Amino acid sequence: MRPLMGTFNPSMDAKGRMAFPARLRDQLGAGFIVTVGFEGCLYVYSEDEFEKLTQRLEAASGPAAQQALRRIYADSEYPECDKQGRIQISKALRDHAGLVHDITVIGNRNRAEIWDSARYEAQNSKYTDEQLAEALGSIAF
Repeated sequence: MRPLMGTFNPSMDAKGRMAFPARLRDQLGAGFIVTVGFEGCLYVYSEDEFEKLTQRLEAASGPAAQQALRRIYADSEYPECDKQGRIQISKALRDHAGLVHDITVIGNRNRAEIWDSARYEAQNSKYTDEQLAEALGSIAF
């Protein structure tokens, strides 16, 4: 699968429906999975990538890894797309990510992420371009 990339800004209606970007939807496939992200957003995986994630967690030891696995399975769903390309996000997942109206969806390598737009901007503003360049150090662009 090609890396998921791009930034999209759909809105969410009062029923928790949002237009999921067609480009990402096409790459993820029909059976994609929405689950909790541990950064205040939602993660969206293809079925194959979700399987890889859960296999890695199942191989990890310790109570935190087991609780993460439990939480991921408990708080995951297969959203169905309607004819307009909209998906519905459950209230529990919307509450977890603070999703109300203004949404930012990004491609992030092997997953998409669904953010409240204000929360996403706050996350992005934590680091300047100079700090990011310093963190990447020896990697040449």
